[in-house]
Amino acid sequence: MNKDTNDWLHSLLQVTAIPSADIPNIDLYMDQITTFMDTHLADSRRYPDDKIMTKTMINNYTKNHLLPPSVKKKYSREHIFLLLLIYRLKNMLSITDIQSILEPLTTEYFPENKETGLSLKEIYDKLLSETSERHPGIEEQILTDWENSRDSFADHSLSEEDAQYLDDLVFIYKLCYDIYVRKQAIEKIIDYRRQKNISAEKKSKKAAKNNKES
Repeated sequence: MNKDTNDWLHSLLQVTAIPSADIPNIDLYMDQITTFMDTHLADSRRYPDDKIMTKTMINNYTKNHLLPPSVKKKYSREHIFLLLLIYRLKNMLSITDIQSILEPLTTEYFPENKETGLSLKEIYDKLLSETSERHPGIEEQILTDWENSRDSFADHSLSEEDAQYLDDLVFIYKLCYDIYVRKQAIEKIIDYRRQKNISAEKKSKKAAKNNKES
C-alpha cells in the first residue's frame, strides 16, 4: 500500500467524537440543539444536504420514549448526551432496539443515579473512552483488509478497471460481513435483555397479585 492510499483510507476512517467538555452546560432551545449537532457533526454527513438532527427527529425520539421531554421547551446537557448516543446507534439499530437499550439510561441515570452517584455524563465519557481506545485497532484491521483485497483475481486476465472493481467488491463484502456478524450479536443481546425484562415484569405482577389475594 502506498502512502497516498494509506492517507486516503485513514482520512475516511475518522469519526467525529464530541467530548463532554465541548457540550454546553446550560439548557438550550430546540433550534440551538439542532445547530449544535449540525456544527459539531458536520464531518459525518455523507452528502452536503444531509441533516444531522431535525426538530421532527427530536420530537419523534421523545414520542418513542428514547428522550425525556424538554422542560419549558429547553433541553439539558443530559439531553444532548442521549441525542449523541441515538445519532450513533440509529445507523445500525431500529428505533425499537435503541429504545430497549437506552431506556435504563433515561429512567435510572437521567441526570444521575442518586443511589450510586453515577451520572449520565460519566457514562457518556466512558463510552467515548472505550471507543477511542478501540479505534486504532479497527482502523488497522480495515487497512489490512484493504491491502489483502488487492489483486484478489491476479490469476485472471482482467482489465485494470475490472480488477479494481472486483478488488473493491471483495473489500466491501468483507466489511459488510463484519458488520453483519456484529449486528447479529447486538440484536441477540438486545432480544435477550428484552425477554429477561418481560419475564421479570411478569413475575413481579404475579407476586403482586398473589399478595393481594392472600
